[in-house]
Amino acid sequence: MSQFRFLHAMIRVFDLEASLDFYTRHLGMTLLRKSDYPDGRFTLAFVGYGDEGANTVLELTHNWDQKEPYAIGSGFGHLALGVADIYAVCERLSAAGVKIVRAPGPMKHGKTVIAFIEDPDGYKIELIERR
Repeated sequence: MSQFRFLHAMIRVFDLEASLDFYTRHLGMTLLRKSDYPDGRFTLAFVGYGDEGANTVLELTHNWDQKEPYAIGSGFGHLALGVADIYAVCERLSAAGVKIVRAPGPMKHGKTVIAFIEDPDGYKIELIERR
């Protein structure tokens, strides 16, 4: 057994409330904990699909003095989530105003059915159909 365990991934978000709404309401994650750090002028919010003791979670970092949205850069790719019925999920997300940047369908050069959506900051999230 490895002595390492993946705990969380962190992304910086411009509007924390919009991001919390997106990840909880649209993607069904739970806000696990949220802490303000006044001396450092930032807030950390952890969201996920289960307790941090047994699940990898997402850390949303909000820097209070950020004046404009972050540039995502060319090094970051995407987050990935498994879904049972990708077509129904994308239909529901689209109806709720979530940006679908790649409609569901088989991946190029493969058979796995995928789609891509964007969060409020423009981070790409790949949806992968898992039945």
